[in-house]
Amino acid sequence: MTDGRFPNHRVAALALLNGDVRLTRKAGQFLGQLAVDATPLSEAQADWLGKLLERADLPPLTKGDQL
Repeated sequence: MTDGRFPNHRVAALALLNGDVRLTRKAGQFLGQLAVDATPLSEAQADWLGKLLERADLPPLTKGDQL
């Protein structure tokens, strides 16, 4: 990671899925999709991922991967 941030959304999603974090089924499905799909995130997806990372007390994404 650079600057304590996740380098991309795929790494961030895997960290949430592999961590000791309670997730809803919907959040788990969302993170599973992000983990395998390299397509850039929409603004809504970046916002939700950011909220999940914040709740899990994990670092945010790098600025370039948010959209």
